[in-house]
Amino acid sequence: QDVGKLLEGVCQFPLIDCTNLIAAITGPNCCIKPSTIEALLDHAPQSTSTKNLVHLSQMVRQGNIAMYDYGDESENKAHYGQATPDYGQSTPLYDMTCIPKDIPLFLSYGQKNALSDIYDVQLLLDNLKNHQKDKLVVQYIDDYSLLDFVIAANVKSIVYDPLMAFLRTP
Repeated sequence: QDVGKLLEGVCQFPLIDCTNLIAAITGPNCCIKPSTIEALLDHAPQSTSTKNLVHLSQMVRQGNIAMYDYGDESENKAHYGQATPDYGQSTPLYDMTCIPKDIPLFLSYGQKNALSDIYDVQLLLDNLKNHQKDKLVVQYIDDYSLLDFVIAANVKSIVYDPLMAFLRTP
């Protein structure tokens, strides 16, 4: 609520374009109607824990997908059974190659997404290179950013319909 009030206040200034404020965080969205942005701002941002935000920032800074670093060797040891770094990390990395190779995966990503950019997705795809080809669908959308995947005017036909068809495949 406090962040929402802050954004609401900031958005009242004449030279501040809150659509661009959102784009600065998520990347430039291609297909969202202005009225949808207004509705989003009425209900966003949703709350999350400080721990989630700290965990996200740890992974962004390290450039990997690792478990939460408690910042204390004894805490990390209590949670993960190790206090010493793993591959230069203070916490274990998530091993994406352990995803079962026969699990159906639909991976959709966009060129403009600032929070999960194409390099991040390529890292994941590299880890999934041995996944069963008929169980992995990768959808790349050139002009999509983060919020386009949720509230774009054309998201149903571009993302949701192909996803539902994939999920219905035996």
